[in-house]
Amino acid sequence: MSRPLLTVAVALAAFLLGAIPFSWIIGRLAGGVDLRTTGSGNAGATNLARSLGLGAGLLGLGLDAAKGVAAVLLARAAAFGPGVSWQEVLAGALVILGHNFTPFLRFRGGKGVATGAGVFGTLAPWAFVVALAVFGVVVALSRTVSLGSVLAAAALPLAVHLIYGERKVTLLAALVAVLVIARHRANLGRIAAGSESRLGAGRDR
Repeated sequence: MSRPLLTVAVALAAFLLGAIPFSWIIGRLAGGVDLRTTGSGNAGATNLARSLGLGAGLLGLGLDAAKGVAAVLLARAAAFGPGVSWQEVLAGALVILGHNFTPFLRFRGGKGVATGAGVFGTLAPWAFVVALAVFGVVVALSRTVSLGSVLAAAALPLAVHLIYGERKVTLLAALVAVLVIARHRANLGRIAAGSESRLGAGRDR
């Protein structure tokens, strides 16, 4: 297969992998629940946890993160050259977009936090550790998953730039941060109003 065709194949595979709505599938199989019509209406792992319990949510979280890891490793296995290739970055972007806007659920997917974690845990692991630490501290102090997700996403581009200085990955991190924050705009409104759900009761990722 020629290099351009291989690039297209990897990109398409990454998007379709991201589009598999694992949390929604678990909801349907484990509890007969359509996540789009229960809780927050979000087809992600946090809404799954709040609908069917922590175990189901952790399973959905792990599978969503695994999609991100698999997409990057698929591009890396295509042997595009030393270092982080732009094909890996493209695969990371497309697996997140596939997750967020899955055609299998009429483009109503999750918010990309877990899948993005898988992508950056593979592309830029130390920057991911920084973002994870931000998430952990914020959630521990505020008990608000959405706030932790937003601030971790915001911290990620800076961490990638300072630790790796890799422009392609920094750009991807910045784009993902914008997407994650935009997808949390309703949560941010509730945070400002003091009505956002905290751990143990609530809404979504």
